[in-house]
Amino acid sequence: MEPAEVPMISIIDDDQAVREATKGLVRSLGYNASAFASAEEFLESERLNDTSCLITDLQMPGLSGIELQDRLIADGRRMPIIFITAYPEENIRVRALKAGAVCFMSKPYSDERLVGCIEKALKPA
Repeated sequence: MEPAEVPMISIIDDDQAVREATKGLVRSLGYNASAFASAEEFLESERLNDTSCLITDLQMPGLSGIELQDRLIADGRRMPIIFITAYPEENIRVRALKAGAVCFMSKPYSDERLVGCIEKALKPA
């Protein structure tokens, strides 16, 4: 793949260890990766326009993952989103998936599960 063709995966998690581990996994798969400590940091970044897939925590200070999804949809941005959470709530899971989320995973999750979600998110429609 040409460098411009390599998908950009953006990762948002307020836990630095999770952020760095996920970023390392994504890069090991051959994708570009950027990590952000908050939804607001992502929304203010240049990655907003070139993200091929978004991996985001659900519970974060400031905007939550679900609020970020709502904001992106309201702004007309339809990027595949993978949610990860330590606090899975069925009503939030259903809402996220109905709004177009690719996956909704509970922590801890396996690398294999995340890789499967990324592959699903990047498959051509």
